[in-house]
Amino acid sequence: MISPGAIATELSEEQFKYEATRKNLREFMKMANPQGKRNLAKSDRLRIEQPVQVEVDEMVIRPTVQDF
Repeated sequence: MISPGAIATELSEEQFKYEATRKNLREFMKMANPQGKRNLAKSDRLRIEQPVQVEVDEMVIRPTVQDF
């Protein structure tokens, strides 16, 4: 299981109904400096390249300032 934190995607903030939610999202994304899809792919590559006797069950990947 790979649990990514904040990731910069093409999803737009317009999908959220309330302006307060959109504002909070904008502020969080500025603070978190979210990782791009490339960083997530690098992490997955690390998992895949492990020797056959190594199993990676879980990965939690998030920006260092994200505490949840």
